[in-house]
Amino acid sequence: MSRIVETVFPARLGRGFRWLVGSSWVTNLGDGMMIAAGPLLVASQTRNPVLVSGAMLALTLPWLMFGLFAGALADRLDRRRVIMTANAVRGLVLAGLSVVIVTGHVNIAIVLVGMVALGTAETFVDATSGTLTPMLVDKRDLGIANSRLMAGMITGNQLVGPAIGALLFAAGMALPFMVTVVCIALGIVLVSRIGTPPGAVREDVDTHIRKDIAEGVRWLMGNPPVRTLAFIIVVFNVTWAAPWAVLVLWALERVGIGEAGFGLLTTASALGGLVGTFAYGWLEKKVPLASLMRAVLLAEVLFHLAMALTTTPWTAYPLMFFFGAYAFVWGTLSMAVRQRAVPRELQGRVGSVYMICVQGGVLVGSLLGGVIAHYWGLTAPWWFAFVGAGVTLALVWRSLGHIAHADADAGAGTDAVPAS
Repeated sequence: MSRIVETVFPARLGRGFRWLVGSSWVTNLGDGMMIAAGPLLVASQTRNPVLVSGAMLALTLPWLMFGLFAGALADRLDRRRVIMTANAVRGLVLAGLSVVIVTGHVNIAIVLVGMVALGTAETFVDATSGTLTPMLVDKRDLGIANSRLMAGMITGNQLVGPAIGALLFAAGMALPFMVTVVCIALGIVLVSRIGTPPGAVREDVDTHIRKDIAEGVRWLMGNPPVRTLAFIIVVFNVTWAAPWAVLVLWALERVGIGEAGFGLLTTASALGGLVGTFAYGWLEKKVPLASLMRAVLLAEVLFHLAMALTTTPWTAYPLMFFFGAYAFVWGTLSMAVRQRAVPRELQGRVGSVYMICVQGGVLVGSLLGGVIAHYWGLTAPWWFAFVGAGVTLALVWRSLGHIAHADADAGAGTDAVPAS
Protein backbone atom coordinates (compact mmCIF):
# COMPACT_ATOMS: atom_id res chain seq x y z
CA MET A 1 0.00 0.00 0.00
CA SER A 2 2.82 2.39 0.89
CA ARG A 3 4.39 1.82 -2.55
CA ILE A 4 1.12 2.79 -4.23
CA VAL A 5 0.89 5.96 -2.13
CA GLU A 6 4.50 6.79 -2.98
CA THR A 7 3.84 6.30 -6.69
CA VAL A 8 0.71 8.45 -6.73
CA PHE A 9 1.90 11.03 -4.20
CA PRO A 10 5.72 11.01 -4.08
CA ALA A 11 7.12 11.86 -0.66
CA ARG A 12 9.21 14.66 -2.17
CA LEU A 13 5.98 16.62 -2.76
CA GLY A 14 5.59 16.89 0.99
CA ARG A 15 2.94 16.12 3.56
CA GLY A 16 1.36 19.54 3.09
CA PHE A 17 0.65 18.75 -0.54
CA ARG A 18 -0.99 15.47 0.44
CA TRP A 19 -3.37 17.39 2.71
CA LEU A 20 -4.09 19.74 -0.20
CA VAL A 21 -4.80 16.84 -2.56
CA GLY A 22 -7.10 15.22 0.00
CA SER A 23 -9.06 18.45 0.37
CA SER A 24 -9.24 18.94 -3.40
CA TRP A 25 -10.40 15.40 -4.09
CA VAL A 26 -13.15 15.37 -1.47
CA THR A 27 -14.52 18.81 -2.39
CA ASN A 28 -14.43 17.89 -6.08
CA LEU A 29 -16.59 14.89 -5.25
CA GLY A 30 -19.12 17.29 -3.74
CA ASP A 31 -18.87 19.60 -6.75
CA GLY A 32 -19.47 16.62 -9.03
CA MET A 33 -22.66 15.76 -7.15
CA MET A 34 -23.82 19.35 -7.66
CA ILE A 35 -23.23 19.06 -11.42
CA ALA A 36 -26.12 16.58 -11.50
CA ALA A 37 -28.19 17.68 -8.51
CA GLY A 38 -28.16 21.40 -9.33
CA PRO A 39 -29.80 21.15 -12.78
CA LEU A 40 -32.21 18.50 -11.46
CA LEU A 41 -33.29 20.85 -8.68
CA VAL A 42 -33.79 23.70 -11.13
CA ALA A 43 -35.78 21.46 -13.48
CA SER A 44 -37.97 20.33 -10.57
CA GLN A 45 -38.99 23.96 -10.02
CA THR A 46 -39.36 25.24 -13.61
CA ARG A 47 -39.23 24.11 -17.22
CA ASN A 48 -38.72 27.66 -18.48
CA PRO A 49 -35.58 27.51 -20.70
CA VAL A 50 -34.62 31.09 -19.78
CA LEU A 51 -34.69 30.34 -16.06
CA VAL A 52 -32.88 27.02 -16.52
CA SER A 53 -30.06 28.66 -18.50
CA GLY A 54 -30.06 31.56 -16.04
CA ALA A 55 -29.31 29.16 -13.19
CA MET A 56 -26.22 27.92 -14.99
CA LEU A 57 -25.17 31.49 -15.77
CA ALA A 58 -25.54 32.34 -12.07
CA LEU A 59 -22.71 29.91 -11.29
CA THR A 60 -20.26 31.35 -13.83
CA LEU A 61 -21.10 35.05 -13.94
CA PRO A 62 -19.51 35.76 -10.50
CA TRP A 63 -16.09 34.92 -11.99
CA LEU A 64 -16.42 37.78 -14.44
CA MET A 65 -17.72 40.09 -11.71
CA PHE A 66 -15.48 39.23 -8.75
CA GLY A 67 -12.59 37.22 -10.21
CA LEU A 68 -9.99 40.01 -10.14
CA PHE A 69 -11.03 41.05 -6.63
CA ALA A 70 -10.80 37.43 -5.43
CA GLY A 71 -7.32 37.07 -6.92
CA ALA A 72 -6.17 40.27 -5.22
CA LEU A 73 -7.45 39.04 -1.86
CA ALA A 74 -5.54 35.79 -2.33
CA ASP A 75 -2.35 37.86 -2.53
CA ARG A 76 -3.25 40.01 0.49
CA LEU A 77 -4.56 37.53 3.06
CA ASP A 78 -3.72 34.14 4.54
CA ARG A 79 -4.56 31.88 1.60
CA ARG A 80 -5.57 28.89 3.68
CA ARG A 81 -8.02 31.02 5.65
CA VAL A 82 -9.50 32.47 2.47
CA ILE A 83 -10.21 28.96 1.17
CA MET A 84 -11.58 27.80 4.51
CA THR A 85 -13.85 30.84 4.87
CA ALA A 86 -15.17 30.70 1.30
CA ASN A 87 -15.82 26.97 1.60
CA ALA A 88 -17.62 27.58 4.90
CA VAL A 89 -19.90 30.03 3.09
CA ARG A 90 -20.55 27.39 0.42
CA GLY A 91 -21.42 24.89 3.12
CA LEU A 92 -23.81 27.30 4.85
CA VAL A 93 -25.57 28.11 1.58
CA LEU A 94 -26.03 24.43 0.76
CA ALA A 95 -27.17 23.67 4.32
CA GLY A 96 -29.75 26.44 4.09
CA LEU A 97 -30.89 25.15 0.72
CA SER A 98 -31.24 21.65 2.19
CA VAL A 99 -33.45 22.97 4.98
CA VAL A 100 -35.64 24.83 2.50
CA ILE A 101 -36.03 21.68 0.39
CA VAL A 102 -36.85 19.45 3.38
CA THR A 103 -39.45 21.88 4.72
CA GLY A 104 -41.10 22.18 1.31
CA HIS A 105 -40.52 25.93 0.90
CA VAL A 106 -38.18 25.70 -2.08
CA ASN A 107 -38.95 27.72 -5.22
CA ILE A 108 -37.02 28.86 -8.29
CA ALA A 109 -36.28 32.30 -6.82
CA ILE A 110 -34.57 30.76 -3.78
CA VAL A 111 -32.67 28.34 -6.00
CA LEU A 112 -31.38 31.16 -8.23
CA VAL A 113 -30.25 33.23 -5.24
CA GLY A 114 -28.51 30.15 -3.87
CA MET A 115 -26.75 29.58 -7.20
CA VAL A 116 -25.43 33.15 -7.24
CA ALA A 117 -24.16 32.78 -3.66
CA LEU A 118 -22.50 29.46 -4.46
CA GLY A 119 -20.90 30.83 -7.62
CA THR A 120 -19.52 33.81 -5.73
CA ALA A 121 -18.04 31.68 -2.94
CA GLU A 122 -16.56 29.26 -5.49
CA THR A 123 -14.88 32.18 -7.23
CA PHE A 124 -12.88 32.95 -4.08
CA VAL A 125 -12.09 29.26 -3.51
CA ASP A 126 -10.89 28.71 -7.07
CA ALA A 127 -8.92 31.96 -7.23
CA THR A 128 -6.99 30.97 -4.11
CA SER A 129 -6.64 27.18 -4.38
CA GLY A 130 -4.20 27.34 -7.28
CA THR A 131 -1.86 29.59 -5.29
CA LEU A 132 -1.16 26.98 -2.60
CA THR A 133 0.55 24.43 -4.83
CA PRO A 134 3.55 26.67 -5.71
CA MET A 135 3.95 27.36 -1.97
CA LEU A 136 4.20 23.66 -1.15
CA VAL A 137 5.96 22.05 -4.11
CA ASP A 138 9.34 22.59 -5.77
CA LYS A 139 9.12 24.30 -9.16
CA ARG A 140 10.37 21.24 -11.00
CA ASP A 141 7.56 19.14 -9.44
CA LEU A 142 4.67 21.48 -10.27
CA GLY A 143 3.71 19.44 -13.33
CA ILE A 144 3.32 16.16 -11.47
CA ALA A 145 1.61 17.93 -8.56
CA ASN A 146 -0.98 19.56 -10.81
CA SER A 147 -1.59 16.26 -12.59
CA ARG A 148 -2.53 14.65 -9.26
CA LEU A 149 -4.92 17.49 -8.47
CA MET A 150 -6.37 17.19 -11.97
CA ALA A 151 -6.91 13.44 -11.53
CA GLY A 152 -9.07 14.09 -8.48
CA MET A 153 -11.05 16.72 -10.36
CA ILE A 154 -11.73 14.34 -13.26
CA THR A 155 -12.72 11.45 -11.01
CA GLY A 156 -14.87 13.38 -8.56
CA ASN A 157 -16.20 16.12 -10.83
CA GLN A 158 -16.93 14.12 -13.96
CA LEU A 159 -16.93 10.37 -13.36
CA VAL A 160 -18.14 9.54 -9.86
CA GLY A 161 -19.74 12.70 -8.47
CA PRO A 162 -22.50 13.29 -11.05
CA ALA A 163 -23.67 9.67 -10.88
CA ILE A 164 -23.81 9.75 -7.07
CA GLY A 165 -25.55 13.13 -7.13
CA ALA A 166 -28.26 11.88 -9.48
CA LEU A 167 -28.83 8.72 -7.43
CA LEU A 168 -29.06 10.67 -4.17
CA PHE A 169 -31.44 13.20 -5.74
CA ALA A 170 -33.72 10.36 -6.85
CA ALA A 171 -33.67 8.95 -3.30
CA GLY A 172 -34.37 12.32 -1.69
CA MET A 173 -34.18 15.78 -3.20
CA ALA A 174 -32.13 17.24 -0.34
CA LEU A 175 -29.70 14.31 0.05
CA PRO A 176 -27.00 15.35 -2.46
CA PHE A 177 -26.87 18.84 -0.98
CA MET A 178 -26.48 17.45 2.55
CA VAL A 179 -23.72 15.06 1.50
CA THR A 180 -21.93 17.89 -0.30
CA VAL A 181 -21.98 19.90 2.93
CA VAL A 182 -20.16 16.99 4.61
CA CYS A 183 -17.61 16.90 1.78
CA ILE A 184 -16.97 20.64 2.10
CA ALA A 185 -16.60 20.38 5.88
CA LEU A 186 -14.05 17.58 5.51
CA GLY A 187 -12.24 19.67 2.88
CA ILE A 188 -11.98 22.57 5.33
CA VAL A 189 -10.47 20.30 7.98
CA LEU A 190 -7.89 18.93 5.54
CA VAL A 191 -6.86 22.41 4.33
CA SER A 192 -6.41 23.49 7.95
CA ARG A 193 -3.71 20.82 8.32
CA ILE A 194 -1.50 22.32 5.61
CA GLY A 195 1.56 23.83 7.26
CA THR A 196 2.02 27.05 5.31
CA PRO A 197 3.24 30.09 7.26
CA PRO A 198 0.34 32.00 8.83
CA GLY A 199 -0.56 35.45 7.60
CA ALA A 200 -0.41 37.18 4.24
CA VAL A 201 2.07 36.18 1.53
CA ARG A 202 3.18 39.80 1.12
CA GLU A 203 4.65 41.84 3.92
CA ASP A 204 3.33 45.14 2.55
CA VAL A 205 -0.45 45.10 2.12
CA ASP A 206 -1.27 48.76 2.76
CA THR A 207 -2.00 49.51 -0.91
CA HIS A 208 -5.52 49.93 -2.27
CA ILE A 209 -6.92 46.72 -3.73
CA ARG A 210 -7.49 48.42 -7.10
CA LYS A 211 -3.77 49.15 -7.24
CA ASP A 212 -3.06 45.50 -6.45
CA ILE A 213 -5.31 44.37 -9.30
CA ALA A 214 -3.67 46.83 -11.68
CA GLU A 215 -0.23 45.57 -10.64
CA GLY A 216 -1.19 41.99 -11.47
CA VAL A 217 -2.61 42.91 -14.87
CA ARG A 218 0.42 45.10 -15.61
CA TRP A 219 2.83 42.30 -14.70
CA LEU A 220 1.04 39.88 -17.03
CA MET A 221 0.93 42.36 -19.90
CA GLY A 222 4.63 43.11 -19.42
CA ASN A 223 5.71 39.48 -19.52
CA PRO A 224 5.63 38.34 -23.19
CA PRO A 225 5.56 34.54 -22.62
CA VAL A 226 2.84 34.70 -19.96
CA ARG A 227 0.89 37.26 -22.02
CA THR A 228 1.02 35.00 -25.08
CA LEU A 229 -0.14 32.05 -22.99
CA ALA A 230 -3.14 34.11 -21.86
CA PHE A 231 -3.90 34.93 -25.50
CA ILE A 232 -3.79 31.23 -26.41
CA ILE A 233 -6.14 30.38 -23.55
CA VAL A 234 -8.69 33.00 -24.62
CA VAL A 235 -8.74 31.99 -28.28
CA PHE A 236 -8.69 28.25 -27.72
CA ASN A 237 -11.55 28.55 -25.22
CA VAL A 238 -13.58 30.54 -27.73
CA THR A 239 -12.99 27.95 -30.45
CA TRP A 240 -13.59 25.04 -28.05
CA ALA A 241 -16.82 26.46 -26.58
CA ALA A 242 -18.42 27.22 -29.96
CA PRO A 243 -19.08 23.57 -30.93
CA TRP A 244 -19.47 22.51 -27.29
CA ALA A 245 -22.46 24.83 -26.90
CA VAL A 246 -24.41 22.74 -29.44
CA LEU A 247 -22.74 19.40 -28.70
CA VAL A 248 -25.99 17.78 -27.58
CA LEU A 249 -27.76 18.75 -30.82
CA TRP A 250 -24.76 17.65 -32.90
CA ALA A 251 -24.73 14.28 -31.12
CA LEU A 252 -28.47 13.69 -31.44
CA GLU A 253 -29.08 14.98 -34.96
CA ARG A 254 -25.77 14.71 -36.83
CA VAL A 255 -24.18 11.61 -35.28
CA GLY A 256 -27.30 9.74 -34.16
CA ILE A 257 -26.37 9.30 -30.51
CA GLY A 258 -29.40 8.86 -28.26
CA GLU A 259 -30.05 10.58 -24.95
CA ALA A 260 -28.58 7.69 -22.96
CA GLY A 261 -25.52 7.50 -25.17
CA PHE A 262 -24.91 11.23 -24.91
CA GLY A 263 -23.77 10.88 -21.31
CA LEU A 264 -21.15 8.39 -22.45
CA LEU A 265 -19.44 11.16 -24.43
CA THR A 266 -18.57 12.89 -21.17
CA THR A 267 -17.55 9.56 -19.65
CA ALA A 268 -15.22 8.85 -22.58
CA SER A 269 -13.67 12.28 -22.20
CA ALA A 270 -13.16 11.81 -18.46
CA LEU A 271 -11.54 8.39 -18.95
CA GLY A 272 -9.18 9.90 -21.49
CA GLY A 273 -8.44 12.65 -19.00
CA LEU A 274 -7.41 10.12 -16.35
CA VAL A 275 -5.03 8.48 -18.79
CA GLY A 276 -3.58 11.86 -19.76
CA THR A 277 -3.07 13.10 -16.21
CA PHE A 278 -1.42 9.92 -14.96
CA ALA A 279 0.79 9.78 -18.05
CA TYR A 280 1.85 13.40 -17.56
CA GLY A 281 4.86 12.63 -15.37
CA TRP A 282 6.29 10.30 -18.01
CA LEU A 283 5.54 12.79 -20.82
CA GLU A 284 7.22 15.65 -18.98
CA LYS A 285 10.38 13.55 -18.51
CA LYS A 286 10.55 12.24 -22.08
CA VAL A 287 9.28 15.14 -24.21
CA PRO A 288 10.65 18.72 -24.22
CA LEU A 289 8.03 21.10 -22.86
CA ALA A 290 7.87 23.20 -26.03
CA SER A 291 7.35 20.10 -28.15
CA LEU A 292 4.69 18.84 -25.77
CA MET A 293 2.83 22.15 -25.93
CA ARG A 294 2.92 22.15 -29.73
CA ALA A 295 1.76 18.53 -29.90
CA VAL A 296 -1.18 19.10 -27.56
CA LEU A 297 -2.39 22.24 -29.33
CA LEU A 298 -2.00 20.53 -32.70
CA ALA A 299 -4.09 17.67 -31.33
CA GLU A 300 -6.82 20.21 -30.53
CA VAL A 301 -6.80 21.50 -34.11
CA LEU A 302 -6.99 17.97 -35.54
CA PHE A 303 -9.72 17.02 -33.06
CA HIS A 304 -11.96 19.82 -34.35
CA LEU A 305 -11.37 18.65 -37.92
CA ALA A 306 -12.16 15.02 -37.07
CA MET A 307 -15.36 15.97 -35.23
CA ALA A 308 -16.48 18.07 -38.20
CA LEU A 309 -16.15 14.99 -40.40
CA THR A 310 -17.66 12.51 -37.93
CA THR A 311 -21.07 10.99 -38.68
CA THR A 312 -21.15 7.84 -36.50
CA PRO A 313 -21.06 7.19 -32.73
CA TRP A 314 -18.22 4.69 -33.13
CA THR A 315 -15.87 7.45 -34.20
CA ALA A 316 -17.29 10.06 -31.81
CA TYR A 317 -16.55 8.07 -28.63
CA PRO A 318 -12.85 7.38 -29.38
CA LEU A 319 -12.43 11.01 -30.42
CA MET A 320 -13.87 12.18 -27.09
CA PHE A 321 -11.46 9.85 -25.28
CA PHE A 322 -8.63 11.37 -27.32
CA PHE A 323 -9.90 14.86 -26.45
CA GLY A 324 -9.91 14.11 -22.73
CA ALA A 325 -6.37 12.72 -22.84
CA TYR A 326 -4.72 15.69 -24.54
CA ALA A 327 -6.95 18.38 -22.96
CA PHE A 328 -5.99 17.44 -19.43
CA VAL A 329 -2.34 17.20 -20.38
CA TRP A 330 -2.64 20.77 -21.65
CA GLY A 331 -4.45 21.88 -18.48
CA THR A 332 -1.72 20.42 -16.29
CA LEU A 333 1.11 21.72 -18.46
CA SER A 334 -0.17 25.27 -18.93
CA MET A 335 -0.86 25.65 -15.21
CA ALA A 336 2.60 24.37 -14.26
CA VAL A 337 4.29 26.71 -16.77
CA ARG A 338 2.37 29.70 -15.43
CA GLN A 339 2.99 28.82 -11.78
CA ARG A 340 6.73 28.50 -12.40
CA ALA A 341 6.89 31.88 -14.11
CA VAL A 342 4.72 34.01 -11.82
CA PRO A 343 6.17 35.31 -8.52
CA ARG A 344 4.53 33.85 -5.44
CA GLU A 345 3.07 37.17 -4.31
CA LEU A 346 1.32 37.62 -7.69
CA GLN A 347 -0.08 34.10 -8.11
CA GLY A 348 -3.60 35.06 -7.06
CA ARG A 349 -3.91 38.10 -9.27
CA VAL A 350 -2.36 36.60 -12.39
CA GLY A 351 -4.27 33.35 -11.87
CA SER A 352 -7.56 35.26 -11.63
CA VAL A 353 -6.82 37.00 -14.95
CA TYR A 354 -6.33 33.57 -16.49
CA MET A 355 -9.63 32.31 -15.11
CA ILE A 356 -11.39 35.35 -16.52
CA CYS A 357 -9.77 34.52 -19.86
CA VAL A 358 -11.20 31.01 -19.56
CA GLN A 359 -14.69 32.08 -18.50
CA GLY A 360 -14.82 34.98 -20.96
CA GLY A 361 -13.65 32.76 -23.79
CA VAL A 362 -16.27 30.13 -22.97
CA LEU A 363 -19.01 32.77 -22.80
CA VAL A 364 -18.08 34.32 -26.16
CA GLY A 365 -17.57 30.95 -27.79
CA SER A 366 -20.92 29.63 -26.57
CA LEU A 367 -22.74 32.64 -28.01
CA LEU A 368 -20.87 32.32 -31.32
CA GLY A 369 -21.53 28.59 -31.51
CA GLY A 370 -25.28 29.04 -31.22
CA VAL A 371 -25.35 31.73 -33.91
CA ILE A 372 -23.06 29.81 -36.28
CA ALA A 373 -25.06 26.60 -35.90
CA HIS A 374 -28.34 28.47 -36.43
CA TYR A 375 -27.28 29.95 -39.76
CA TRP A 376 -24.85 27.37 -41.16
CA GLY A 377 -25.70 24.04 -39.54
CA LEU A 378 -24.49 21.90 -36.65
CA THR A 379 -21.10 21.05 -38.16
CA ALA A 380 -20.24 24.70 -38.87
CA PRO A 381 -19.03 25.40 -35.28
CA TRP A 382 -16.52 22.55 -35.64
CA TRP A 383 -15.18 24.07 -38.87
CA PHE A 384 -15.01 27.46 -37.16
CA ALA A 385 -13.04 25.86 -34.30
CA PHE A 386 -10.70 24.04 -36.69
CA VAL A 387 -9.85 27.20 -38.66
CA GLY A 388 -9.64 29.51 -35.64
CA ALA A 389 -7.47 27.17 -33.58
CA GLY A 390 -5.30 26.33 -36.58
CA VAL A 391 -4.60 29.96 -37.47
CA THR A 392 -3.86 30.77 -33.81
CA LEU A 393 -1.45 27.85 -33.48
CA ALA A 394 0.39 28.95 -36.62
CA LEU A 395 0.78 32.44 -35.17
CA VAL A 396 2.17 31.29 -31.81
CA TRP A 397 4.10 28.20 -32.97
CA ARG A 398 7.55 29.75 -32.56
CA SER A 399 6.60 31.57 -29.36
CA LEU A 400 5.74 28.30 -27.61
CA GLY A 401 9.44 27.65 -27.05
CA HIS A 402 9.66 30.82 -24.95
CA ILE A 403 6.38 30.11 -23.16
CA ALA A 404 7.46 26.63 -22.11
CA HIS A 405 10.47 28.09 -20.29
CA ALA A 406 8.98 31.37 -19.14
CA ASP A 407 10.63 30.92 -15.75
CA ALA A 408 14.17 30.63 -17.15
CA ASP A 409 15.18 34.09 -16.01
CA ALA A 410 14.02 33.32 -12.51
CA GLY A 411 16.39 30.38 -12.16
CA ALA A 412 15.65 26.80 -11.30
CA GLY A 413 15.11 27.28 -7.58
CA THR A 414 12.00 26.71 -5.55
CA ASP A 415 9.28 28.88 -4.07
CA ALA A 416 8.10 26.07 -1.86
CA VAL A 417 8.10 26.40 1.91
CA PRO A 418 8.54 23.63 4.45
CA ALA A 419 5.16 22.09 5.27
CA SER A 420 4.30 19.97 8.25
